[in-house]
Amino acid sequence: MSVKIRLARKGRKRKAYYHIVVADSRSPRDGRYIERIGNYNPRTNPATIELNFDKALGWLQDGALPTETCRAILSYKGVLMKKHLIEGVKKGAFDDAEATRRFETWMKQNEEKIESKKSNFEKSKDDDVSKRLLAEKKVNDARAARLAKKLADQAAKEAAEAAPAKEAPAEVAPEAVAEAPAVEKPSTEAPAEETTAE
Repeated sequence: MSVKIRLARKGRKRKAYYHIVVADSRSPRDGRYIERIGNYNPRTNPATIELNFDKALGWLQDGALPTETCRAILSYKGVLMKKHLIEGVKKGAFDDAEATRRFETWMKQNEEKIESKKSNFEKSKDDDVSKRLLAEKKVNDARAARLAKKLADQAAKEAAEAAPAKEAPAEVAPEAVAEAPAVEKPSTEAPAEETTAE
């Protein structure tokens, strides 16, 4: 029986997360497994990985074969490095203290790399937010300037319309109105017949 360390998909449509499981290679992807050794959520940035280090190392030493994605996860967490160092100790290349020192050095470098990635991501996120706020401020300032210009033009137009209306009654003198000839209205009565004197 071939044992694999692989991912079992969980979650709903388009919201997937994975369990890291040890399973028989003949069982279905989301089917029966021997042991669950961790979780993997690729939807976060950086991806969230929870792994039982000792169980993963034990299964690797017992001959479990990881899939490509699980191999990358185990390498990222240092399980493969630890296995490599343990095999070096078994072969006599160096002693256990040297292996521990090398592993701690590697883990420190890896953690620094992860932290720098997180800080760069946070910095780029903050820069992106500040750029968007600056662009939004420019748009708002442009809108405010257009609105102020429109209101000023409207006020000037109203003032121009109101000024001639106030001056028009003052221009016509009352004497001119009195001197104007009166327009006679045609009478509605029939004209009287003229009598002729004979």
